[in-house]
Amino acid sequence: MKKQSIFQIIRDQKLRSGRTSDLGKRNLKELWVAYLTHGTILLYFGLILACIVGIYCTFTGWIPILSSTIVMIFGFPLIWYIIHRWIMHATFLYQIKWTASLWKRIHFDHHQDPHLLNVLFGSPLNTIPTILIVGGGIGLAVGGIPGAFAAIGTAIYMACFYEFFHCIQHLGYKPKSQYVLRIKQLHIMHHFHFEKGNYGITNYFWDRVFGTFYADAKSRPRSPTVFNIGYDIKEAERYPWVMLKTGSPPRDRPEGSNFREQKKSSTQQEQKAA
Repeated sequence: MKKQSIFQIIRDQKLRSGRTSDLGKRNLKELWVAYLTHGTILLYFGLILACIVGIYCTFTGWIPILSSTIVMIFGFPLIWYIIHRWIMHATFLYQIKWTASLWKRIHFDHHQDPHLLNVLFGSPLNTIPTILIVGGGIGLAVGGIPGAFAAIGTAIYMACFYEFFHCIQHLGYKPKSQYVLRIKQLHIMHHFHFEKGNYGITNYFWDRVFGTFYADAKSRPRSPTVFNIGYDIKEAERYPWVMLKTGSPPRDRPEGSNFREQKKSSTQQEQKAA
């Protein structure tokens, strides 16, 4: 397929319009309603209950349960960091035809328009198998079958916890809590200033360990790929599968966004926090 024909196909397709479920235009009350009624979160709640039942049916003592739970609580931020940095932000997934759609769904769409709720949550088709394999494996090694249920349930709870604060970070309001305000500022910089850092959501310990933490926009140059995470027009010409699936070429900023206003607001919040 020639390069020109690829872009001709894109032009002939119906481009996406509007910004559905825009968190930037919602308040905290509306977020709670959207969060607690979201199909993914309801599914997670059901799986947590199933894990509790599994623990009850295989219970052999509290040590395997508590050990697996503690390991998962402390291990989850590292697992998230590894997945976010070396899988979600990796380029190899969009370079392979069979994994391009996966990469598009798990992260590209979110960076193209960070406030869209319908792509903010990870797809259960991707998150649940990961949790079952990683969380279940860790729990099984630490506490046997009861430990596996405990670790899986804890990992799903942590995912719910992360998803809620991730929503807060993209919500159009200023948190009263200084902690929540700070993690919001750090995450906003990841999306609107320099994407190759601040990979955490509520915990930036591993960013500090691996040298990817930055506290203010002045310490990093603004990235030209902050909204396309490396999948620009040139890459789309070489690897067209994400572009064809999207229905439009990659954008260098969210469609219909108030990017300049958000950047200004983020800068003002950083200066005030400092």
